Amino acid sequence: MNSNNNKKKSNSIKLLLEGIRLEVPSKRPLMLLKEANGSRYLPIWIGLSEAYAIALELKGYKPPRPMTHDLTISLIKHLNTTIKKVSITNLINNTFYAEITLIHQGKIINLSSRPSDAVAIAIRAKVPIFASEKVLDIASITIKTADDEIQRFKSFLDTVKAEDFRA
Repeated sequence: MNSNNNKKKSNSIKLLLEGIRLEVPSKRPLMLLKEANGSRYLPIWIGLSEAYAIALELKGYKPPRPMTHDLTISLIKHLNTTIKKVSITNLINNTFYAEITLIHQGKIINLSSRPSDAVAIAIRAKVPIFASEKVLDIASITIKTADDEIQRFKSFLDTVKAEDFRA
């Protein structure tokens, strides 16, 4: 737990959870986050149980008994503490690090977390998800969309000439 708020923070970028996917061929779960106001994606491999917990929440399924992340949120609320946000803060030796930012009695508390647990809590508590600019610079990818492909094809049609197709 870190309650020291004097550390210099890097720029944070808001992310949206795109969903959970199974990577082919390994069938390992992948959490896919997208830059809210941009085109970068942040893929993070996660465990099966965390993928399951996130997927259930995304589908709106409420289990008859609280799951670990539900229990965590309940404990936080009962301690008169507010979840402010979650942040993916670092990437060291191919391991992502995250923090859950809480406010308790006017003090900011940053709890170290795995990104999958932080996101599972964020979607349940309906709080924003962020990543440091540094993490996005290192680990983000861009995904070509159908619109990109259509635009490239239209550009091709605008420049192609009939003689380009002669044998």
